[in-house]
Amino acid sequence: MRRNPTLRMLGVLLLLSLPLLLAGCSSALLDPKGQIGEEQRTLILTAFGLMQIVVIPVIVMTLLFAWRYRRGNKDATYSPDWSHSTKIEAVVWFIPCVIILFLAVLTWYTSHSLDPHKAIAPDESQQEPMEIQAVSLDWKWLFIYPEQGIATVNEVAFPADTPVRFRVSSGSVMNSFFIPRLGSQIYAMAGMDNDVHLIANKTGTYAGRSTNYSGAGFSEMTFQAQVGTQEEFDAWVEEVKASSNSLSFPKGYYELVTPSVNNGVKYFSDVPSSLYEQILKSFHAGGNHAEYLEKYVDESAREAIGHGSGHSEDHGDDHGDEQGGESESHSDSESQGESMSAEAAE
Repeated sequence: MRRNPTLRMLGVLLLLSLPLLLAGCSSALLDPKGQIGEEQRTLILTAFGLMQIVVIPVIVMTLLFAWRYRRGNKDATYSPDWSHSTKIEAVVWFIPCVIILFLAVLTWYTSHSLDPHKAIAPDESQQEPMEIQAVSLDWKWLFIYPEQGIATVNEVAFPADTPVRFRVSSGSVMNSFFIPRLGSQIYAMAGMDNDVHLIANKTGTYAGRSTNYSGAGFSEMTFQAQVGTQEEFDAWVEEVKASSNSLSFPKGYYELVTPSVNNGVKYFSDVPSSLYEQILKSFHAGGNHAEYLEKYVDESAREAIGHGSGHSEDHGDDHGDEQGGESESHSDSESQGESMSAEAAE
């Protein structure tokens, strides 16, 4: 049966058009804008290149053998009883073993050098490190700046060439904090103080998101990372401080905890410096997370909020009289000690 020439031509045109279609694609991991991301890209490309030492010869030999030993080639040697070659076996096993050994050493070394908990030491051209606290909520991100006394929702900003320590936790179920063009991701868990160190080498706006499925609004749980000069960052801080919104704990925070999808950017100009620690301790033994949910969050919204902290449903006398107010609850949570870090839990 002869093939239709028109169909054959369409197949050729489709094959030739694939590079043009793929040219419109982009990969954030392969176009990093930070030191950590660049080192991760080098690791990915190095590993990929080493694997081609095996893949490319196999593909070439598959096509070559198919052509050489085709039915119409009468010059090819016909050896129906051939079954083994020590030389071929040695090559087939030795080269992959060497590659695997090299990849194992490379992966072990880079896994330690790119440890997300490892602080980035600034060089002479870089500024001193800063700290930003990130809390994943349903379905938005809360960013707290303890030094500046401000907070934002779904927008984070910091200067270029400045090492940033992100302290990451969750006010609900487990999530994952990730800015692909800058590097490593890290998990956010209720009551857990995790951290990841990142740096941006170039100014720009970079997309960030959660990469751990967390329910109905997960696909809209994104944020923008604004990276500018020190002057631009200072101007941004002043813009946030000009906001009339304040964020208190527990009332203001638990009103923010109420699940919302496709949440817009919001600024808070007045934020207590201990807000992040209060959020952590509310999930620890003797914490008040369940009480605060019941008091400040509607029942329908409470059902949508995950409870992965293991806190008690009934605290009873642990917190004294409910009429003692916010200050008494805060005092009780302070008595639980310092927040537990992810490394300590491991």
